[in-house]
Amino acid sequence: MYTKQRWLTILAAALLLLPGCVSKSSYEMLAGETSSLQTELTDLRGNHQELQAKFDEQSRELAELKVDKETLLKQVAALANNKNELETILAAREDSLSRIIADQRQDMARKEVDFEMKKGDLEEEIKRLQETIAGLNDELDRLHQAKEQETRELSSTYEALLGKMKSEIDKGQVTISELKGKLTVNLVEAVLFDSGQAEIKSNGLEVLQKVIDILQEVHDRTIRIEGHTDNVPIGGALARKYPTNWELSAARAVNVARFLQERGIDPENLAAVGYGEYHPVAGNDTPEGRAKNRRIEIILAARD
Repeated sequence: MYTKQRWLTILAAALLLLPGCVSKSSYEMLAGETSSLQTELTDLRGNHQELQAKFDEQSRELAELKVDKETLLKQVAALANNKNELETILAAREDSLSRIIADQRQDMARKEVDFEMKKGDLEEEIKRLQETIAGLNDELDRLHQAKEQETRELSSTYEALLGKMKSEIDKGQVTISELKGKLTVNLVEAVLFDSGQAEIKSNGLEVLQKVIDILQEVHDRTIRIEGHTDNVPIGGALARKYPTNWELSAARAVNVARFLQERGIDPENLAAVGYGEYHPVAGNDTPEGRAKNRRIEIILAARD
């Protein structure tokens, strides 16, 4: 900025430059002043250009800032709009979630009620099952005791038969076995019958009576009489009465059963069956084997 005094100095110098109006020394002084002013003016012009450039740059930056501001304002507006949309969506979802939670709570409450009811039913069922199991255990104990009693009775019967029929056992006419709850008295044919006959011999009746004396003490067991033969076909006149070994073995078993019934054995406990030659205990290719196959078996077993 130029002061008032400097402008007056510049004006005086200009007047002195007019022809014929100034001295040499004054002229030189004014010329120097003028030169200094021109230099200062030049500097001022340079500063002005620099300031103008800075102004222009700041104007551009301001314009860019305005653009950025507009962009940011638009983004802010978009964000605000998105915020409103998100708040709307969130509110809707909160309502939906609240309904879902309420429904689930109601469903859980119903399930808890059902669970308590089923729990009560299961507890009652468990109680009934425990009572049933206790009853079954009692029944099992009773059956075990009964089985043990039967085993003891069967063993007692076995021992009694061994003692009663010792002489026949020693002669090989009778064998007695006990296996899996069954007692079997095996009598060879020659003790009871003549060859090819079904009528019991007198000494055979004596042997059977020894068995009967023991069997009369046996209760709640079936007594099955089985007739067995060898595989030699029946021939001659005897074949008219017993066409095959089936008939002969069955007739012998029935006659033994009838004798046991006559001597006091309960017929409801008796059964008679003929197996003929089809349940051999030895080979039929030797006389000894065929003799073992011709037999009567009296079997004591538990009722079905």
